[in-house]
Amino acid sequence: MTLALVDADIVAYRTAATCEGEEFWIAKSRCNEMMERILQAVNAETYQAWLSGDPAENFRYKLYPEYKANRSAPRPRHLEPLRELLIKEWGARLFCGEADDALGINASDDSIICSIDKDLLQIPGRHWNFVKDLYTVVSKQEGLVRFYRHLLIGDASDNVRGVKGIGKVKAERLITEDLTEKGMFDVVRWQFNDDERFKLTGDLIYVLRNEGERWSEMKRDWFNEPPER
Repeated sequence: MTLALVDADIVAYRTAATCEGEEFWIAKSRCNEMMERILQAVNAETYQAWLSGDPAENFRYKLYPEYKANRSAPRPRHLEPLRELLIKEWGARLFCGEADDALGINASDDSIICSIDKDLLQIPGRHWNFVKDLYTVVSKQEGLVRFYRHLLIGDASDNVRGVKGIGKVKAERLITEDLTEKGMFDVVRWQFNDDERFKLTGDLIYVLRNEGERWSEMKRDWFNEPPER
């Protein structure tokens, strides 16, 4: 059974953004078409569509009030009505936090994550980028490599800083496929040279696999050890 895990935040936002000058019925039609196209493309036998809930309930804002503070563009005018449409007509669920985490928590061997968000490529399993029509299978090792490289680079779109002076090329040179996860952890820890900021960045970037977990707590024992070079 193929379970499609749909990032409904992306569906709503992209549809609303392309229909800014249109009447709502056009936005509604395009939103429905996008959902139908996603489910057909992955031959979904069942699906879950997830929307991010109230930002006040998102632990990341509590950890770091400047999280996503750089997003100043006005929200598309049809965004909220489209979110309501997805809830009422497509059964989309609100997650207490970010939709990304809901997809990570519900991912399984039978699921395929349908999104364009590169953050989700840290989750092992099948992925469908419904804008690029790109199918990807991420192994556990590939997911770890993407996550630790992401820590080094940071995430400008979410206002999360990485290590100054490290971009994509240097991150790929530092975090290689042959490293163990502990090896990747130690490399990134040395580059940060600040455990508190390293912990914060990890908590902000890590996509949850279980509700309530925090990456820094999961790695507590490693933080209690001296790093190895």
